[in-house]
Amino acid sequence: MRKQLLAAVVLTTLCVPAFAADAPGAGTALHCGKLFDSRSGKLLGPHTVVVRNGKVADVLAGRVEAVAEATAIDLSDRTCMAGWTDLHVHLGSQSSPQSYSEGFRLDDVDFAFRSVGYAEKTLLAGFTSVRDLGGDVTPHLRDAINQGLLKGPRIWAAGKSIATTGGHADPSNGLNDRLAHLIGPPGPTEGVINSVDDARQAVRQRYKDGSDVIKITATGGVLSYAKSGDAPQFTVDEVKAIVDTARDYGYRVAAHAHGEEGMYRAVAGGVTSIEHGSYMSERVMTLMKEKGTWYVPTLYAGRFVADKAKIDGYFPEIVRPKAARIGAQIQDTAAKAYRSGVKIAFGTDMGVGPHGDNAREFQYMTEAGIPAAYALQAATFLAAEVLGVDDQGVVEVGKRADIIAMPGDPLADIGNTMKVDFVMKDGVVYRTPQR
Repeated sequence: MRKQLLAAVVLTTLCVPAFAADAPGAGTALHCGKLFDSRSGKLLGPHTVVVRNGKVADVLAGRVEAVAEATAIDLSDRTCMAGWTDLHVHLGSQSSPQSYSEGFRLDDVDFAFRSVGYAEKTLLAGFTSVRDLGGDVTPHLRDAINQGLLKGPRIWAAGKSIATTGGHADPSNGLNDRLAHLIGPPGPTEGVINSVDDARQAVRQRYKDGSDVIKITATGGVLSYAKSGDAPQFTVDEVKAIVDTARDYGYRVAAHAHGEEGMYRAVAGGVTSIEHGSYMSERVMTLMKEKGTWYVPTLYAGRFVADKAKIDGYFPEIVRPKAARIGAQIQDTAAKAYRSGVKIAFGTDMGVGPHGDNAREFQYMTEAGIPAAYALQAATFLAAEVLGVDDQGVVEVGKRADIIAMPGDPLADIGNTMKVDFVMKDGVVYRTPQR
């Protein structure tokens, strides 16, 4: 039934006329007042970026007026850079006091229609790519965007996250006995495992479902309807089985983790990235540096849930103490991890907070002592490394023409990242400054 509903929303979407946008084959010359070089982390002076057929065709120093067969766009009073990547979003949902009851009242088709607006807000905020770490709707949203039917970022979709029984992504958490009995215990098809064999089957099911990346919930979670937010929930052998099977299909594995032991097991098992990492210890940091594991702190989500935990009724009472305790911890952990030399990449866990507000993560990163230049690299060049791609995250000849611009200097004032008013993805312009 869930798949039929998802098919219905995709078919409905296909009936919507394609949006109007600049043709990707047309030449465009962007006259940038400043250009952030995400590979070096340096801010350069005026440059002209020539775009043809969705790719960067040339990057010329200064303002070059005579560019053959190209439409000029004046960004001379703005800073240009590669489009950002948010490595941790959930485009199929957005937190509210009604979130827990909506899971019973609404169908997947309702969440799918909501995701259309969330995707557009994310793109217009300057995020031309995202890694969506959990949600049945998003693979279909990805396909509609790729077909040119909707405005949205390029999506790497995990589909259903993989959990253990009672774990953070067990879809039956919080059900009463009657419902649980009628539905039956979820298994690998639903992303719930309890053995090495189950682990392999769950990854293969994600392949069958069309996922781009694998996400596991290595520990308890803040917002799941369960008591513990940090207990370990996989054995090392189970993690290794997931990672090894994922490698067979060309997948990378992201691990949601708050608690120290579950985090350590995930890193030991070979995951690509640790998400949140609230109680990351020196032992975990040492292993991460040894194995080259990435850290995606999601500071925005930590701040958001800690603030909302102060409001009566926003979260269920079983969730509220976790949100207050763990949410406040993440920023301190990110500061320690950066000082320790752990590789950090950009992610917000947006969907916890309101979509389109993703760039506020830059502010929280700098507050944690991470330099502004590194924060911008974390969302561009370094994020591309986490995804395992080399055609984006930099403004260089032959790379994707994902280019954004904003007034002011983001290195001098990181708050300027909240003012993006030019967005190009694959050479198509989706937002231009209102002069």
